[in-house]
Amino acid sequence: MAIMGTRRDVLGGIGAGLIVGTAGVPAWAQGKRKLGYAIVGLGNYATNQIMPRIKDCEFAELKALVSGTPAKLDKFGAQYGIPKTHQYSYQDYDRIRDNPDIDLVYVVLPNSMHAEYSIRASQAGKHVMCEKPMAVSSAECEAMIAAAKKANRKLMIGYRCHFEPYNLHAVSLVKTGFVGRPTLITAEHGFYAQPGQWRLDHPYSGGGSLMDIGIYSLNAARYLAGEEPSVISAMEYTDRSDPRFKNVEDRIDWQMRFPSGLIANCVSSYSSGHNAYRVTGTKGWVGMEPATPYEGHKMWARQGGKTEPVELPAPAKNQFVAQLDHLAESVLTGIPLRASGEEGLRDMRLIEAIYRSAREGRAIKLV
Repeated sequence: MAIMGTRRDVLGGIGAGLIVGTAGVPAWAQGKRKLGYAIVGLGNYATNQIMPRIKDCEFAELKALVSGTPAKLDKFGAQYGIPKTHQYSYQDYDRIRDNPDIDLVYVVLPNSMHAEYSIRASQAGKHVMCEKPMAVSSAECEAMIAAAKKANRKLMIGYRCHFEPYNLHAVSLVKTGFVGRPTLITAEHGFYAQPGQWRLDHPYSGGGSLMDIGIYSLNAARYLAGEEPSVISAMEYTDRSDPRFKNVEDRIDWQMRFPSGLIANCVSSYSSGHNAYRVTGTKGWVGMEPATPYEGHKMWARQGGKTEPVELPAPAKNQFVAQLDHLAESVLTGIPLRASGEEGLRDMRLIEAIYRSAREGRAIKLV
């Protein structure tokens, strides 16, 4: 179904100002050197999603690598032209303090290592991007924030969907009243987790699906609602005879009630495939499936009895490049971070409440 006339303008135009990226280098950046990233942890996400895209950044470039595997340092050092002087092990990681080419550190390690390596980067005088979830406890998150503040350095969390045009557009449609008063959000994320991964080992992951794919449901519900929940109620189901789930959970379903009366029903799973959300209101709804992939987002909107696809123009920067550039731009210009450490802390506190509700079998009222 085609979007016609002013309706096309409404569905496709409200978020136009939110699409990330502008053509050309801004005047303030001309003549200034790009800030240098050190990537900490050379696993699949870092090497296949993050590192290949840094070359497209306006304000940042890849300058250093950190890994506990010498073969990876050799391989990716050669691939990206990173000299031995800019390659570090976890043991000599603190030497990044002495390298003026490193301005920014991106921590892409298992969850239980986020706090240590983010704090050490702050103490070394570097600005930090840390993958989500921010850490494995709210206490660790608070320590990371304190370390960055003490060092007078930025701390950003890798919420790439905060820079993805369709997700930004969905938020804009809700905020500007396209769906009317929002009454219900559904958010579902899951995949079949293959055995043998660190994410299935609690000492590394800090939990199961909720500490991984479930954070997309949680964070999406929050940014779509535009407010913080007041009550959480959760239920877990895990087949402990499945060898994948010796010490982490499989599925958690939870419900959040917001002060406005809005209800969010969320799913996190390691045994079924989901990647979708929908916001329903008094006038219609906006939904996406897939909602938070690396690429290939699909959006629909319904109002006045018509359901129509929504297509946005290709952005100047994709979500990865926009996220990487945002930290550098914030350092260079002082603009506020879109996904600060405080954002990561809010999610972690909610994750702890979800686990508590599932464990105790009762609703948790939030302060």
